[in-house]
Amino acid sequence: MSDLFVALPPVTSRGCVLFAKNADRPPSEVQEVVYSPPVDHDPGAKVKSTFHEMEQHPHTHGVVLSKAGWSWGAEMGANDQGVAGGCSSVWTVSCHPGDHEERLLGVDLVRLALERSSTAREAVDTVTSLLTKHGQGGPCCEDPSYGQWTYHNSFLFADRQEAWALDTAGRLWVAKKITDGVYAMSSILSLGTDYDLSCPGLAEAAESGGHWKADNGPVDFAKAFNATFEGLSLSDKQQPVNRLRCGKALLEDKAKTGKVTVSDLFDLLRDKESCVNLSGELLTVGSQVSVLQPHGSKVPDVHWLTATPVPDLSVFKPFIFCPAPNLGKAALCPAISTEVRVRSGSQTCADRRHLLYRMHEQGKELMESGSSQGKKLLETMKTLEQQCVKDIADFLDSFDPSLMEEVPELFKDITEAEVKFYK
Repeated sequence: MSDLFVALPPVTSRGCVLFAKNADRPPSEVQEVVYSPPVDHDPGAKVKSTFHEMEQHPHTHGVVLSKAGWSWGAEMGANDQGVAGGCSSVWTVSCHPGDHEERLLGVDLVRLALERSSTAREAVDTVTSLLTKHGQGGPCCEDPSYGQWTYHNSFLFADRQEAWALDTAGRLWVAKKITDGVYAMSSILSLGTDYDLSCPGLAEAAESGGHWKADNGPVDFAKAFNATFEGLSLSDKQQPVNRLRCGKALLEDKAKTGKVTVSDLFDLLRDKESCVNLSGELLTVGSQVSVLQPHGSKVPDVHWLTATPVPDLSVFKPFIFCPAPNLGKAALCPAISTEVRVRSGSQTCADRRHLLYRMHEQGKELMESGSSQGKKLLETMKTLEQQCVKDIADFLDSFDPSLMEEVPELFKDITEAEVKFYK
């Protein structure tokens, strides 16, 4: 489950496009932040996703990804072409709990789209073509406690000019173009009849499956294919319908100023009252906010990632694409032996906590204690982030290409500073 947001001019500061996402996952899941460089691939090359092998694309873009340590695919990320995106689980009439036939996961489709696409529209085309050819599904979690957790996906992709929302049900899909203002998605199909693109044969499939009647007019995708999954214990406030309504209202309220900023999106992802910042049977285990500069700008995009759960007690750390970025190892999950994976199957209780995660666990316990020491640590974390936001703003305001030599270890430096403060 996830909540995704995008804000576009004219409601954003400096004419940027802002993308934001929380990854709401089982509390045992650890998100890592990884970088994969651009690569030209040999003809006939293959790529192995989490479960599925397929033909590799001739060229893959450089990507920064926030991903579960157990999966090849990513909950969210961005590429060096100025595209950011992510997915959210949705339950549809085509879903079957415990359907473990290994196909493409939603997170695999996110990574494949970012690696292969130069625009948000191309990302939609990439996902839908792969979906049509390979299908989606399989075990969606490593934790065996969530063994029945299998689902389909919705996606949101943004570039420097526009965004695209994509709802899917099995191999069926619809997509909507967003060119201004704000847009929100959650873990529920939300596109009705207001889509700009749809898969071939949508009406016929909906009618033959008994999900829609021709005399009802154009297929309302959300009404036809939404379903309820009973496998999670969510309160009324935590239900996707409520999170979507509240998250959208919060973003629309921020948009009234006409100057939505990166810090506004941090605040939105940290909001507990709306349950956008989720806790309970599912937890917000990682967060991302991407700032995509106006089309034609020479100023670099900036991607902010936490790599830790509970965003209100986490630090958003910046990443900027450059020729040879070094993210360090503090936010990388330890390798798990092949023996453990084979013995346990696709679902295991392997300990994937990286250094930053372990240190954050200690700090989180202290910050939640309410002690004077915990309050001081939280204030230190806030100051670290605020100073970083200011420094990046100054960097962008006075940007010169020669300044790019300062950014290769930006994420690494802030991560190591965070670890040091937890100690």
